[in-house]
Amino acid sequence: MISKKKLFSAVGPFFAAIIIIGAIIFSPIHWFSGPSAKSIHEAASSMSVNVLKGNDLKNEAMASDKYLPFFGSSELSRVNAYHPSVLAQKYNRSYEPFLLGAPGTQSLTHFFMLNSMGDELNNKKIVFIISPQWFVKEGVGDPMFSLFFSPLQTNDWVMNLGSNDINDQYLAKRLLHFSSVRADTELKAMMKKIKSGEELSPLDKKRAAYNYEILTKEDKLFSKIGITSKSEKIDKKTKELPDVYSFKELDRQAFNDGESSTSNNEFDIANSFYSKRIAPMKGKLENSQVDFDYTKSPEFSDFQLVLNQIAEKNIDAMFVIPPVNKLWSDYTGLSTDMLDLFSKKINYQLKSQGFKHVVDYTDKRSQAYFMEDTIHLGWRGWMQMDRDLQKFLRDKNKPSYNMNSEEFLSKEWQNYTDFD
Repeated sequence: MISKKKLFSAVGPFFAAIIIIGAIIFSPIHWFSGPSAKSIHEAASSMSVNVLKGNDLKNEAMASDKYLPFFGSSELSRVNAYHPSVLAQKYNRSYEPFLLGAPGTQSLTHFFMLNSMGDELNNKKIVFIISPQWFVKEGVGDPMFSLFFSPLQTNDWVMNLGSNDINDQYLAKRLLHFSSVRADTELKAMMKKIKSGEELSPLDKKRAAYNYEILTKEDKLFSKIGITSKSEKIDKKTKELPDVYSFKELDRQAFNDGESSTSNNEFDIANSFYSKRIAPMKGKLENSQVDFDYTKSPEFSDFQLVLNQIAEKNIDAMFVIPPVNKLWSDYTGLSTDMLDLFSKKINYQLKSQGFKHVVDYTDKRSQAYFMEDTIHLGWRGWMQMDRDLQKFLRDKNKPSYNMNSEEFLSKEWQNYTDFD
């Protein structure tokens, strides 16, 4: 029989910690100082869910001139010697990439991250990598959206909402598709109002502001927990590069690295990826993507929300469209005609609204060692992107946007394919 004294000794500190944390979070007093430079540096390469869903670390980074945000998804996690973070560190660039994405992040997550940064990104430059694979029939799936869903950033959007326009109404309608939003009774009720064009009441705004304040304290308290930085791997990879930057020499080295790293398969796929992900089920994958279609999707309208944020903040963005490994798409039956049509559609949506920095690598699908695996930029792909990035960073011309939400938020646009 455990004595009361021993029981209290065992569980007392836990309950005391809960009480202290609760007191800090719900106290009207602000106890927190800003994050340290070391914490921000560690967060920049972590791609941590806490960082993406929070504001504390990423917003502090964006308020400085040190960090260049890279929005994207799983490609950012593949750190080799030619990754943007490695090149920036090795060659003492004026910026450090801040990786804002992870496997499963798509346009809605990026919208909320952009919106949550307030004025920190106004008139600055960003890099945005668009994955064709986001643009499937149903758009982002419920599990992935819910994983990155940020009540903090959503309440931030709600409490600062003015009169509802078509962008707000579209977003509210989209959010009601997801279980993580519908499970929050207050938020669900507010989304229904916004969707219908009804203005939120002062009480709605007050609730959102209160929730935002509490969640902000939680973010400051817990955002640094569980961050696994890639800084050590980045440091290690810099040692593989020559001391002097030369695109020609680095591209040659990238070719050689790609060649030696893809020796166990006929698809120019990295050996480890092929052995773990492809080889065990290779036979089942042949002609498995014949019916895949990235040209009709609500993701096109979700992406328009991102573009509206970029335009509103007068951000200058370089958009990168990666190709699909041609050797692999030939094997799986993924249509190159369909991918070309996707390219035309996304280019039209961007360029017709004034987004002029569009780096489209769709036609690089057959270039040796451009890709690391089936769909992610690899050795020479990162090098080509670095070359385009340096050109983009040197361009001092200010962007001029002509937004057309009425067209690009419509069902007609989501399903439009007539580019002949």
